[in-house]
Amino acid sequence: MATTMSTESSSMKDAFSKHADYLNNLNDKRERVVKASRDITINSKKVIFQVHRISKHNKEEVLQKAEKDLAAVTDRYISRLVRELQGTDFWKLRRAYSPGVQEYVEAATFCKFCRTGTLLSLDEINATLLPLSDPSLEPLQINVLDYLLGLADLTGELMRLAIGRISDGEREFADKICKFVREIYRELTLVVPLMDDTSDMKLKMDTMIQSVMKIENACFGDHVRRSEYMPLPGSDDQTSFLLAVPDVEI
Repeated sequence: MATTMSTESSSMKDAFSKHADYLNNLNDKRERVVKASRDITINSKKVIFQVHRISKHNKEEVLQKAEKDLAAVTDRYISRLVRELQGTDFWKLRRAYSPGVQEYVEAATFCKFCRTGTLLSLDEINATLLPLSDPSLEPLQINVLDYLLGLADLTGELMRLAIGRISDGEREFADKICKFVREIYRELTLVVPLMDDTSDMKLKMDTMIQSVMKIENACFGDHVRRSEYMPLPGSDDQTSFLLAVPDVEI
């Protein structure tokens, strides 16, 4: 009887020891993932700040620098996250790395829009992560929710960019941004009600509609101001402060 109880006790200790090791390793991995996510967030923000330096005079120079910095974020920080999570059930640690991934999506889509005027798709982003993974293991892929959350944040950066472009006289670019942000918001209003976990997205949608309205108001105000003024005689300057009034016969 004593031998049987001793054997059962030893088996139970071994089982608890295995569970303890698993939890300790998981917690250690979570700490490393949180650190990697924080580094991704910080450096992705730097890419976004770089893009905001864009103007009609330095577009190519600014975008080349931003794209180079984004590639460095991918190679140095995203790769570290991939190594930690590939081949594992990375949904268990999603909350640990989600903020960094969202910021990375925001930076990547921001660069792509300023370069081509189009949206960087989720498949295109995930394709850039595949070379970072071990082919023998399940690769880390950005999920749809994190992509959409990052896309929602993108509209805030586009709002700031649009207002800056209006102040610099790039009205056509601002109008293009306005149409692009409207389209994103319209599409997300169709998708979000169908999602299972919408708490984060609902908060983002409230902020997004404010960004859309700010861009629309800025563009509308600019159009109104331009319609109220006319160029000086013999000048092509559309920013003259001479009020447009009808000709008066004397």
